[in-house]
Amino acid sequence: MPTIPGDKSISHRSIIIPSISNGVCEVNNLLKSEDVLHTLEAFKSMGVNILENKKKIIIYGKGLSSLQKSKKEIYLGNSGTSARLLTGLLCNQKFKSVLTGDKSLSNRPMERIASPLIEMDAKIYTTNGSLPISIEGGNLKPIDIDLKIPSAQIKSGILLAALNTKGETKITEHKITRDHTEIMLEAFGADIRVDKKNNKKIIKLFGQKELFPKNIDVPNDLSSSAFFIVSALINKNSHVTLKNINNNPTRNGIILALKKMGARIKLFNERKNNNENICDIEVKSSNLRGCDLGPEFADLMIDEYPILAVAASFANSPSVFRGLKELRIKESDRLKLILLNLQNCGVDCNSENDNLFINPSQNYKIKKNLIRTDFDHRIAMAFCVMGTKIGPLKIEDAESINTSFPNFKSEFNNLGGNIF
Repeated sequence: MPTIPGDKSISHRSIIIPSISNGVCEVNNLLKSEDVLHTLEAFKSMGVNILENKKKIIIYGKGLSSLQKSKKEIYLGNSGTSARLLTGLLCNQKFKSVLTGDKSLSNRPMERIASPLIEMDAKIYTTNGSLPISIEGGNLKPIDIDLKIPSAQIKSGILLAALNTKGETKITEHKITRDHTEIMLEAFGADIRVDKKNNKKIIKLFGQKELFPKNIDVPNDLSSSAFFIVSALINKNSHVTLKNINNNPTRNGIILALKKMGARIKLFNERKNNNENICDIEVKSSNLRGCDLGPEFADLMIDEYPILAVAASFANSPSVFRGLKELRIKESDRLKLILLNLQNCGVDCNSENDNLFINPSQNYKIKKNLIRTDFDHRIAMAFCVMGTKIGPLKIEDAESINTSFPNFKSEFNNLGGNIF
């Protein structure tokens, strides 16, 4: 049974929100990956007292306005979540901040979070729409905004800015995005209301109400689980059970998609933990069939398309995955890399109008065994799984895996993988 790390999205928020609450919070099962550790170091640099041991961290929050100016630029590595959420949070602190990142993060679009915050009177200065970002903290005004881009990071950045802003901020979503921020803010006593009507989600947050901490048990990450799930599905006589997995309905598209493909996946021991859906998952080898997934699936599983594409490569009929535009602006141009690497593995696939077409075969001949990742952890892990079926593959920049799953190699090899 593999040990799956804590959920990355929830881990980020389990540092950010307790750090601006009023009291002590214990966090268990925090993901100690590079991305999350950058968030942790950012708050330490802003004066938050955070004690660490192997199993938990203890955060001593002192309120919405308690952060202090960092003595240096805040470096966030490859973490887009950290960059966009901190941009929102720091807009109404009483000091100036500069956010920087690595080469990959510095190429990702930041205007999408800066623009709505500027509507709130935030003083944000990007570098040609990207990092580094300079933020001059000050008083903000609430806004009523229609989110044009379905993004949990943009939504969360706005909500964090609204926390210390007097008045009501209203966000209207027209597509599903991850709701971990709303769930945790409600648990910490924020004055937040969520309504769903006419296929819209309306979030109202009344600012300047202090937060009061609750202890957090971070569930295990479904996105990280997906690599083990697909490995079991496509390899004969495989059977794996995964424990304490986050099954939040705003991000469980990989399970829905694989079941549509005929996967033998059983969810059991379903329960709630701090208002998050948790379950255990049993997976058995399956004869997968191809499927046609509409763009609505991208809202539920944008991070899982690399590993889903590997699963589709071993189905018994073709697949098409539609509406993958957002894949082009993740840690890499994931759609481009999925195509390139699958083709190098001998898979018949192509892309047209942001749709991905995969025509599987029973016998693949590797054309080029070098997998290009552009330092994207999910591409790297997905093609480790591919290698279990078609033979040795050399993964470039495999150290990128540490951004989300530091123990992936050992856990994968313990189940019969052969990564070296």
